Amino acid sequence: MAKISPLMVLPPLIFLAFVGLAGVSMMRDDPDSLPSIFIGRAAPVLPEQRLADLPGLSREDLTTGEITVINFWASWCPPCRAEHPYLHELRERGVRLYGVNFKDQQGQALRYLEDEGNPFLGLGFDPAGRSAIDWGVTAPPETFIIGGDGTVLFKFVGPLVGSDMEQRFEPELAKALAATGGA
Repeated sequence: MAKISPLMVLPPLIFLAFVGLAGVSMMRDDPDSLPSIFIGRAAPVLPEQRLADLPGLSREDLTTGEITVINFWASWCPPCRAEHPYLHELRERGVRLYGVNFKDQQGQALRYLEDEGNPFLGLGFDPAGRSAIDWGVTAPPETFIIGGDGTVLFKFVGPLVGSDMEQRFEPELAKALAATGGA
C-alpha cells in the first residue's frame, strides 16, 4: 500500500476550512456589516488636540443628554467630500454633529472647511490617527451615533450618501432621536 504524504492532504484541508468559514459568514443576518465592539459601551477617548482655533470637543460634549453624531473625516478622502453636503443637512436639521479630522495636515483640513463650509459644532484633530484606532476606525469616513449618556449606539462605515445611508444610518438616527425627543 502506498503512503500518502501529509503535504498532499494539506491543500484540500485548507480549501475545506476556507469554504466552511465563508459559509458561516454568509449565514449572518447582515454579511456586509462591520459590527463595532463599542456598541452599548461608553465612547472611547476623544483627541484633546483641536484644529487650529476652531472649537474642540470633549467627553462632556457626548454626555449632555442629547444624541450626538461623531464623524471621522480627512480632507484627502474623496468619500468624505461626497458626504459633506449631507453633513451640512444634518446640522440644518439640528443634529449635534462633531468631527474628528485624522491622518491629515492641519492646513489642508482648514482649507477644506473654508472651501466647503464647516458643519461641525466642534472638531478634534488626530494627525497620527491614535484616537481613530481607539474608536476602531479603519478608514475615513466613519460615523458614530452617540447616546445622551455617551454610549455608542451605532457605527456607520463609509460615506453618508445614497441608499445605504438612507436604509441603515437614517433609521438608526431617527430611532435614537425619537428615544430622546431630539431633532
